Amino acid sequence: MSDIASIEEVQAMLAAQGYVCARDLGTVIFLGLRLGRPVFLEGEAGVGKTEIAKALAAGLGRKLIRLQCYEGLDAASAVYEWNFAAQMIAIRTAEAAGGADRQALREELFSEEFLIERPLLQAMRADPAGPPVLLIDELDRTDAPFEAFLLEALSEFQVTIPELGAIRAPTPPIVILTSNRTREVHDALKRRCLYHWVEYPDAAREMEILRAQVPEAAETLSREIVAFVQALRTEDLFKRPGVAETIDWAKCLLALDVIELSPEVIADTLGAVLKYQDDIAKLQGSEAKRILDQVREGLDAG
Repeated sequence: MSDIASIEEVQAMLAAQGYVCARDLGTVIFLGLRLGRPVFLEGEAGVGKTEIAKALAAGLGRKLIRLQCYEGLDAASAVYEWNFAAQMIAIRTAEAAGGADRQALREELFSEEFLIERPLLQAMRADPAGPPVLLIDELDRTDAPFEAFLLEALSEFQVTIPELGAIRAPTPPIVILTSNRTREVHDALKRRCLYHWVEYPDAAREMEILRAQVPEAAETLSREIVAFVQALRTEDLFKRPGVAETIDWAKCLLALDVIELSPEVIADTLGAVLKYQDDIAKLQGSEAKRILDQVREGLDAG
């Protein structure tokens, strides 16, 4: 699958792409690469599940193929479809020419010339750079029939197109599946994968991430941002902010030339870190100041 020889190499490779990877996650990725097993990453939205697939593809120099899941996604949409418009033009051209061989025309219409490849079929194709990274993102948004289809596809690493037959990957792709756990994914699919729950990082690791992603942010401001977000995650919120929100907030504060946090700055920029009005309303007024005071006390004590 790759020339990566150790967990430390996985961590170093991902770090070179700006992704700070804990050892437990690095171990799962290493084993997935070494054993050729899909890796199933579950966790809250915004903790970096999608980003690890992007960093992995960039680090290995492989193509990233992303299947974004949604409600109602079916096998046909994930694998292929026929170019109906081009087929109609070919039919009319043949009719205009006259004397078309119907069997030959049918074979031509359902050849790869008219095939539109979707992510799963793309991932089964050979690539000079090596097997691609197939990201099946937010699997929990789909339903049981699609899971059943995916179970078969990932077991054999092949898909079947009725008009063309089975297409098997010459070398299996590197597969990363993610779920925000809005519903439980079936155990049968999980058993085919190496599983890891991606947790919110602690303050030290989140500082590493922020330094990697927003290196231009001053150390003092970065520490305040991380400490404030860490404190927010202990509050009774509908949706706790993820690492993605921490990064976005830091970039917003830099764009505003903010040197340090203040209740006024927090109130003006809460939309970058919280995404629900009820959560934002809880932090208005004295609440933001209370948390900021606690953060400052903790930083001073540390």
